[in-house]
Amino acid sequence: MEYWKEIEGKRAHDPLFHLLHYKEKEERCVCVLGPIVVGAGPSGLAVAACLKEKGIPSLLIERSNCIASLWQLKTYDRLSLHLPKQFCELPLMPFPDNFPTYPTKQQFVGYLESYAKHFGINPVFRRTVVSAEFDAVVGLWRVRTVVDKDEEDEVVEYVCRWLIVATGENAEIVVPEIDGLDEFKGPVVHTSSYKRGNVFDGKRVLVVGCGNSGMEVCLDLCNHNAYPHIVVRDKVHILPREMLGQSTFALSLWLLKWLPIWFVDLFLLLVSWLMLGDTARLGLNRPNLGPFELKSLSGKTPVLDVGTLAKIKSGDIKVHPAIKQLSDHGVEFVNGRSEDIDAVVLATGYKSNVPSWLKEKELFSDKDGLPRRPFPNGWKGERGLYAVGFTRRGLMGASMDARRIANDIEKSWKAETKQPMDFFSISPRQ
Repeated sequence: MEYWKEIEGKRAHDPLFHLLHYKEKEERCVCVLGPIVVGAGPSGLAVAACLKEKGIPSLLIERSNCIASLWQLKTYDRLSLHLPKQFCELPLMPFPDNFPTYPTKQQFVGYLESYAKHFGINPVFRRTVVSAEFDAVVGLWRVRTVVDKDEEDEVVEYVCRWLIVATGENAEIVVPEIDGLDEFKGPVVHTSSYKRGNVFDGKRVLVVGCGNSGMEVCLDLCNHNAYPHIVVRDKVHILPREMLGQSTFALSLWLLKWLPIWFVDLFLLLVSWLMLGDTARLGLNRPNLGPFELKSLSGKTPVLDVGTLAKIKSGDIKVHPAIKQLSDHGVEFVNGRSEDIDAVVLATGYKSNVPSWLKEKELFSDKDGLPRRPFPNGWKGERGLYAVGFTRRGLMGASMDARRIANDIEKSWKAETKQPMDFFSISPRQ
């Protein structure tokens, strides 16, 4: 098969890219000298910046049309960071001093855009990775992507020595199976499509899910004159966002430096009971394990209350157990109670999509698409494969892994790049 080197016009002076074209299938094979990062969210930006600081170029591939697409396209307007900004900043660049303690969604997106500009990070947008596998013959990763152009899929295959998976824990929405959901006549939306509660003015809205998003959506609905009902199927820890004049999270981290986790959990629960009261009386039963022990074992995050609990206490938000079934305009719960509802909001979260495209079984689990080894050992696999943004510890965990990955790749970067690459030994797929 005839093929030849061609340097893409807009990157003619960029040593990172060498393109091989072959005519029969109208596909391209792109040899990337540095690492490929799949996903241009905060985790992908963080690892690209850490690599850039060390003089290592990288290529970010993003399926959407912007950086941080989850934040920009799939979050509600009133969202702000749940943790203080010092725990959410990316490596090498702090938040502006004039930002509040809990930056808004718009401020955080602006920070990420400034971050990408500062480090000269220019992702390749609108390219969906459909497969990535290690080619043992040439000792490189093949990352196959699809680009939608005028309703025809253009296939581009990238070849690289290092592959960094940064698609994160929240790549695909989770829609639970609920009896009667197809029969319900009102609107059903996932929180990824929910922006603000004004469209539900005067409506009875069933919110399924009691995590931070579900609780905050209920508060937003109340503020827009809706009547929310929240489904609390599992036990949940609710903590005040601040206690004793400090961020609950910051105070907890400080205590964990000196005290065992069980004692810190006991302290948090005692202060929460004094500040919030007995949440079980409101239908919000607490798990047997403390909030930090539960987080470390299962990844389940406690809810940091920003005003929702007061609305539950006042009766503006109704709490219900698990759903038995939906009907055309109502819902029946497992306790036998029924309610008429006008709309359903699914605050049921997201999941990893790594098993659908990464052809590797050692680093990532097929079951949940997360690293098999728990934090802090889940960032590195074999044959140049890495993971960032899968720690279940938010942006702070992602930043830690980004630094580890950059340091690890730096060890072999100079030695690897000294060897000339035989481009014509890398054959396009037949």
